Amino acid sequence: MSITINTYNDSLHRERVMALWREVFGYPAAYNDPAFVIDRKIAVDDLFWVAEDGGEVAGTIMAGYDGHRGWIYSLTVTQGLRGQGLGSRLLDHALCALKKIGCVKVNLQILESNETVRRFYEANGFTVEPRLSMGKVLK
Repeated sequence: MSITINTYNDSLHRERVMALWREVFGYPAAYNDPAFVIDRKIAVDDLFWVAEDGGEVAGTIMAGYDGHRGWIYSLTVTQGLRGQGLGSRLLDHALCALKKIGCVKVNLQILESNETVRRFYEANGFTVEPRLSMGKVLK
């Protein structure tokens, strides 16, 4: 597998990333629409990477940093490449970038019912913390 991890480039990656996210995540809520998410992310920073295999999008990861905590978002790998270490490579890439800009702790959220993803993050050193996640959609 000769995969490279590159910073997201809107003119090169947009359509393929949106297709992957729709396939993997579904995104029923308008505020999670891939075009909306991408537009908002690239307006803020470049903590957004794409794994490419021969010019094809093989995976993605986004990170966030507010000066206090880092966050991991939208980590996905195409179905055919799962279980080969690409997700861990993408995660390591994002964690290194966050550490480089001064981040000392990283959080993420997953659905409680998603045991496969939970096992993936635990295998990569994350632990479940006793927190209650809350959210509010701003209209």
